[in-house]
Amino acid sequence: QVQLVESGGGLMQAGGSLRLSCTASGIIFAICDVGWYRQAPGKQRELVAVVPNGFTTNYADSVKGRFLVSRDNAKNTVSLQMNSLKPEDTAAYYCYIRTFVGVEYWGRGTQVTVSS
Repeated sequence: QVQLVESGGGLMQAGGSLRLSCTASGIIFAICDVGWYRQAPGKQRELVAVVPNGFTTNYADSVKGRFLVSRDNAKNTVSLQMNSLKPEDTAAYYCYIRTFVGVEYWGRGTQVTVSS
């Protein structure tokens, strides 16, 4: 059974930093695409950053230069370092894994709230 356990998130003032982490189990993590999506109230879920297996990391334009995604295949972990946070970054953040055959898995989400 695949499980994704997220940690981090919380309340931060604009300009601050937060770090999210997601640890996966029950899956061959090293050969999967991994990353983060987010969903703000009343909006569709959107890509934040994805680290494909063997390909270039993909970031949303809105977070380029501020957020950094990284993966540790030895620990089955994907992390998201969020710097220079803005109120518009407020959302529920979801860990994401896509297997090489296209099956997708999602974490339960962790809330990030940025106050102005």
